[in-house]
Amino acid sequence: MKIIGIETSCDDTCVSLIEKRKASFKVLSNIVSSQIEIHKKWGGVYPTLAKREHEKNLPLVFKKAVKIPLSEITAVAVTVGPGLDPCLWTGINFAKKINLPIIPVNHIEAHLIVSFFKQKKDLIIPRKEKMFPAVGLIVSGGHTLLVLIKKINHYQLLGETRDDAAGECFDKTARLLGLSYPGGPLIASIAKMNPDFKVKLPRPMINTKDNDFSFSGLKTAALYRLPLKEKKYKAAMAYEIQTAIIDVLFKKTIKAARENKVRSIIIGGGVSANKELQKRFSENKEFKVFFPSSGNETDNALMIALTGFFKKPLKNIEAQPNLKI
Repeated sequence: MKIIGIETSCDDTCVSLIEKRKASFKVLSNIVSSQIEIHKKWGGVYPTLAKREHEKNLPLVFKKAVKIPLSEITAVAVTVGPGLDPCLWTGINFAKKINLPIIPVNHIEAHLIVSFFKQKKDLIIPRKEKMFPAVGLIVSGGHTLLVLIKKINHYQLLGETRDDAAGECFDKTARLLGLSYPGGPLIASIAKMNPDFKVKLPRPMINTKDNDFSFSGLKTAALYRLPLKEKKYKAAMAYEIQTAIIDVLFKKTIKAARENKVRSIIIGGGVSANKELQKRFSENKEFKVFFPSSGNETDNALMIALTGFFKKPLKNIEAQPNLKI
């Protein structure tokens, strides 16, 4: 059984082909065409431009990823949401032309499912540890939310951001510091230079009783503390921005895990690649914590194809930019 995965929810054009084996999945291809350089001048993703690049790149990426006859493939799994509407439709319309059964995939769920497994070279293997029930933290440029995971296909939304996502906060505060897009990796890099000079920023909603997040206040607080331009000041700001975001994510996630009496915490999304975030969660003594295998944190079609094996094809496929889990 082989499934093609197509991911075009934002600014990466991705196609993957995965084969189901007895106790594992074989990655036959996993191609990502990044648009980062194109969107840098805008300081973020420009939807119309992203759509144009998807339309140009998707046929090329598909040809590179799928080198076997379509008659040997079972289905095509495609992201239907959440994401940017014009970008989602590009992937969906392309999938419809392939003339295979189409499996709609929730982009957020795919970020979780890819963390249920570990990847060794071209094999995706189920983790041996007992993971469920678990609390899932999705943390990316467009999403920050907590989910109770009873098992695959059984989820309950516990809380989400009321404004900016964590990754979005990284990008916007990076722009304030004169850094380019995407901001998260650049802030993490500068934060390593942390000098003795300190800056103090708020931790929005860190002590609220709910499981929601808010990062717009952190962004505003950073704006009001930007009169100085010295290199050491930028390093201190970067360190404090990163620490503030991680403090909030860690405390709210641990709180949700305790309240729901879960076995583990499962983290997915692009921000999960942040080394300081991984360190903070890994040092906790209460819960086992699982991250995606290296390279699978950001948007990719491998996670879409993998999720497709746990879903059924549907006939009426439409983009759902505000899709919830």
